[in-house]
Amino acid sequence: MFLKKVFFSLFDRNSLDYSILEEPFIYGLPDSKKIKGLKDRFKGERCFILGNGPSLNMVDFSKLQSEYTFGVNGVFYKTKENGFKPTFYVVEDKAVMTDNTAEINDYNCQYKFFPTHYRRKIKNKKNCYFFKMNTGFYRKESPNFGMPRFSTDASKRMYCGQSVTMINLQLAFYMGFEKVYLLGMDFSYDIPSSAKVDGLEIVSTEDDNNHFHPDYFGKGKTWHDPQLNNVLKSYKLMDLMFDCAGRKIYNSTHGGKLEVFERVPFDDLF
Repeated sequence: MFLKKVFFSLFDRNSLDYSILEEPFIYGLPDSKKIKGLKDRFKGERCFILGNGPSLNMVDFSKLQSEYTFGVNGVFYKTKENGFKPTFYVVEDKAVMTDNTAEINDYNCQYKFFPTHYRRKIKNKKNCYFFKMNTGFYRKESPNFGMPRFSTDASKRMYCGQSVTMINLQLAFYMGFEKVYLLGMDFSYDIPSSAKVDGLEIVSTEDDNNHFHPDYFGKGKTWHDPQLNNVLKSYKLMDLMFDCAGRKIYNSTHGGKLEVFERVPFDDLF
């Protein structure tokens, strides 16, 4: 019955259920019950969400050992370097998953979050939570293309917003964190002239200067045009949603160009 509905919807735009286009459905249901168990589990606490800009190399990670932290994508390079592991690990981007499947499967931390459509790629499902990811932000056929949205119920779905940071912020909100501090959000990218660019897709031919490690999106790896104008739109919504709930997002990045959030120097937090 469901597939029949999808078939006829393709020929009747007025009846089209856009969630079919925005939320991949063929790889199983989200772990809604498990995720519900995280609702307000960290209410009133603070956390740090790590970006992957070069400024991350200026962070004293010894100060984060007893803190709740979110890491993403290639944070495993930092783990290899100094032993740091985040409390929460998240991957959204398809290219990141494709290019780093082995490392992602080998990576262990307390909580790992992936969209449902990566379920088949994840062999080591220990501590994993699979969530429904709405990709309407990226889809030109969606009425929500380029429009930031915010989910207050991560057990049902979360919305993309041009950066995996937006997934982290929705998770932090759902889990009850009161104050969120951003680190390594340099908000600055340079696309090398040597890179192979095909639309929004970029393949590196040399070391990565945009991230904390040269191999992050190094030679042979695929990444996407960061489209900072879209990231900025999403950040503004995240800031508004936290503010409406009486909570706060701060920027504790060492330098960088992100000025949406109030800055609080990292070292002043300890």
